Amino acid sequence: MNSHTSSTTPPLVVILGPTGVGKTALSLDLCRARRGEVISADSRQIYRGMTIGTAKATPAEQAAAPHHLLDIRSPDEVLTVAEYQQLAFGAIDAIHQRGATPFLVGGTALYIRAVVEGLRIPAVPPDPVLRATLEERLSQEGVEGVFEQLRTLDPATAAQIDARNPRRVLRALEIFLLTGRPKIELEGSEPPPYRTLMVGLTRAREVLYQRIDQRVDAMLAGGLVEETQRLLDHGFDPRLPAMTSLGYRECIDYLSGRCDLAGAAQRIKVETHRYVRNQMTWFRKLREIRWFDLDVISTAAIVDEVAAWLDSDIT
Repeated sequence: MNSHTSSTTPPLVVILGPTGVGKTALSLDLCRARRGEVISADSRQIYRGMTIGTAKATPAEQAAAPHHLLDIRSPDEVLTVAEYQQLAFGAIDAIHQRGATPFLVGGTALYIRAVVEGLRIPAVPPDPVLRATLEERLSQEGVEGVFEQLRTLDPATAAQIDARNPRRVLRALEIFLLTGRPKIELEGSEPPPYRTLMVGLTRAREVLYQRIDQRVDAMLAGGLVEETQRLLDHGFDPRLPAMTSLGYRECIDYLSGRCDLAGAAQRIKVETHRYVRNQMTWFRKLREIRWFDLDVISTAAIVDEVAAWLDSDIT
């Protein structure tokens, strides 16, 4: 297939789906077929030094097609959704200017929504003093206590966000305390000027869980514990959001003697299964996704369908 030529509206193809479903393999096939470039939509792959535990594209895979928004922050640095959105828009526009096809690939639904729906994200910079106070509350009371205050002060926003996500809860409360206005009141959307195709990938739950379990075993065999130790040796606080993410927190518990390696492995698998269920809940809130079951359709067939869509609006 040839790369698409100019069309009335520049295209954007989104490849989404749960962890371990096969997004990377499909994205590389698409990039080869359509002179594509990948923009990562994964909130953990932004961190340098966190490669094995985030299932980042390998050097060979990154050599096969240009990849963007990987390794752009240190584990102790923050990347806001607004910053991610602007970086993604910049990458997409640059890819279009090169005459290539942008593929937004990942499993972080909020990142995908920020790009596809053009979410207007409140321009409220974090307040260091308030943030430190809220972080202290979070460490003492857990996300439940912070969410309870948010629900009291800003019930509209509380009803719309994931009550179990400490970063989202803390940020929503911070915005209300700084502005006196609900986060959702400051939000909205303005879809970007792209013609967008949303490709969702699924597999049977038992098949997906088996793939996840095999990948966890491969990560541990490939050096996940050693990668975690290197991060700790570089002085990164185990309480950092990046360091408490899935896989790393269990390895930290193992390295601290709070569990054995087999126990850590089992916990990673169970928590990843739980994470997949949460991902699917959030994906269901996205509109106009074309779902493909990789247990019954080949990646080659999906490539053909995407190619037909890309060619459908060529002028």
